[in-house]
Amino acid sequence: MFDPVIAPSGTLLGLLQRGRGDGTLHALTAPRPEALAALNDCVLHDPRHDWQVENRSLYYARLYLDLGGDLDSIEAHLFDPEDVLDPEECRTGLALAVLGHLASYGRRDALLLLRRYAATGANWAWALDELALRDDDTGLRALAEPVLARFPADPEGDAALAAVVRDAFEPRPWRLWAEDTREAVATRVRAAGETGCFDRWQRQMRPSGPRPGWSVAAVLEWAQQGVERGAALHVPAARCLTAVAGPEDRPEILAAARDGDEGARCTALRYLADSNDPDALALIEGAVATGPAPVVEAAVDAFERMRSVAAVDRARGWARRPDPLGAAAGRMLACRGGTRDRDLVLGALREAVRGEGPDAPTLWTLVDGTGRLGIVCAAPVLRHIYRETASSHLRGRAARALAATDPSFAAGFAVECLWDCEETTREVAARHAETGDNRVVERLRRLAADPAEEDEVQTAVRSRIGPEGAV
Repeated sequence: MFDPVIAPSGTLLGLLQRGRGDGTLHALTAPRPEALAALNDCVLHDPRHDWQVENRSLYYARLYLDLGGDLDSIEAHLFDPEDVLDPEECRTGLALAVLGHLASYGRRDALLLLRRYAATGANWAWALDELALRDDDTGLRALAEPVLARFPADPEGDAALAAVVRDAFEPRPWRLWAEDTREAVATRVRAAGETGCFDRWQRQMRPSGPRPGWSVAAVLEWAQQGVERGAALHVPAARCLTAVAGPEDRPEILAAARDGDEGARCTALRYLADSNDPDALALIEGAVATGPAPVVEAAVDAFERMRSVAAVDRARGWARRPDPLGAAAGRMLACRGGTRDRDLVLGALREAVRGEGPDAPTLWTLVDGTGRLGIVCAAPVLRHIYRETASSHLRGRAARALAATDPSFAAGFAVECLWDCEETTREVAARHAETGDNRVVERLRRLAADPAEEDEVQTAVRSRIGPEGAV
C-alpha cells in the first residue's frame, strides 16, 4: 500500500482525513455535496498511515448518519473489478468497517451490502467478521454455502478452509454453521475445525529455536543465522542468554558486543543493557559510532530500555548529540527524567519537529514526556503537532499533553476533541471540555446515549453529567 496523500490541515478534506473533530463540525456546515464528496474520498482511499491501529470507521459512519449520505460510492468501490485484481484488506477494510457501524445504527442498506460482499467479494472474511457482530442467525446461515464454495472439495481446499476457521477473528458464523441442519455444511465446517485444532497442537509440539543446555556461543550463532536468513532474532536471543549465561561467560559476551558479527553484537548489547552491566553504556556508545545500521538501531533500542540512574545521567550528557543516540537520550529523559530535564526534553521536541516534521515517530514519546513534566512553554509546539500531524494517535497524545500544559485547552481544542475519531481523545475531551459552550453540553449527552460509544468515554461523560442529565 502506498503512503496516502494528505490534504492541508486547513481544508475540509484534510480535516476529515486526519479524523479531527473539526472535520465533522466543518462538514456539517459545508454544502452537503461538498461534504459527502470529501467523506467518500476518505472512506474509499484510506488516509491512515497505519490502518491497523488508527480509528476512522466510527467517525466516518457517524458523519454518514449526520449528513444522511447514501452508500452508492461505497457499493461501486466494493464491487469494482479492481476488487479481484487487488484483494488486499487495506483497499476495502475501512469501507467494510464503516458499513458495519452503519448496520449497528440500523442502516439496512449497509447490512445488505455487507451480506452481498461477504458472498462475492475478495475481502469476504472482513465482511463476515462485521456481520458476525451485527447480523441475525438467519442472515449468517444464508452465507454458509457461498463462503464454503470458495474452498474446493479437495485436500488443498480443505486445508485452506481449516486455516481460515482456525484463524477466524469472529468465530460465531463458523460455530453456527457447524450446527447447521444441512449435513453437507455442518460436516465440512466441523471437520475444518477439528483439523485446525490438530494443526495448532502440532505447532505447539514442534517448537523451534534454542533448547535447554545451549551454550552462549550457540545462542549467539543462532542469532547470526537469523540475520543471514533475513530475520532479526537478537531480542529472543538476548532472553535466551539470560537463561544460559553465567558470570564466567561475561568476557565472551563483552567481546561479542565490541566486535562480533551483526546478530551476535545486537544480542550481546541487548543482554548487557537489560542486565545493567557496568560496561553496557560505553559499548552502546561505541556501537553507535562504529556499527552498521542494524547494530546502531539495536544499540539505541537497548539503551532506551535501561532504567538505571546511570543511564538517565548519561542521557543528560547525550541529549544534545545530533545522532540517533542523542534522539534516544531525549526520549529517555521524557520518560524517566525529572523537572531539571525540562529544557532538554523541550529542545528535543522542537528539534524533532524542525528536522522531521509533525509526524516524526520520536514525537510520540517526547509529547508524552512534555505532558508528564508539565512543560508549559511547550504548548505552542504541541498545538502545531495537534493541528498538522496525520496520525490520530499522535494527535491524541498531543491533546493529553495540552490538557496538562495549556490553560486554554478546555475552551479550545478540548471542544473539537469531543468529535475526534479516537476514543481516547474523546475521553480526554469529555473530562476537560468547558460546558459553557452549548455544543459541548449537547455532545456530552449524545455520547452518553450512543450505544456504539466506548465504555471509557461514557464513563468520562457521566462524570460530568448529573443524575437528571444536568451538566
